Amino acid sequence: MTSAPLHPTAGPARRSVVAAVGAAGPAAALTACSGSGSGASAGPASGSAGPEGAGSAPAAPSGSGQADAAGQALAAVSDIPEGGGVVFADRGVVVTQPVAGEFKAFSATCTHRGCAVKNVADGVINCPCHNSNFSIADGSVRSGPAREPLPAVEIAVDGDAISLV
Repeated sequence: MTSAPLHPTAGPARRSVVAAVGAAGPAAALTACSGSGSGASAGPASGSAGPEGAGSAPAAPSGSGQADAAGQALAAVSDIPEGGGVVFADRGVVVTQPVAGEFKAFSATCTHRGCAVKNVADGVINCPCHNSNFSIADGSVRSGPAREPLPAVEIAVDGDAISLV
């Protein structure tokens, strides 16, 4: 009569399983925080009928709809509401107009956990993941859990055109 071996050899080693599970966790977290992949829209992030911000603005910025390189128009001055702003999710930038004629731009990636900010309302840039809010004037944290401001992005205003630099 034969018996089964005392130490089975089939199957992955425990270390291999632990390493695979450990690598899958961060990958799942990054996937959950990232925006929609290749199906991203060519215009600004929007809610129901147009860009979310303080005031009304056209549904899409002026331009060709192709990816803007540095120096090409991102939006028209009239696209950015005074006291508000527009999130351009496909460009990873939010452009604001804190006061008439003063335009600012910030990264659209929340400094808390890397989620994309969603909209601009009531003078703040809003992240939907954990409700962090940032100032439209300087990107500073208005309410957390984020602790770091949104990084500034350099833009240029030439006539009616706002461009990434």
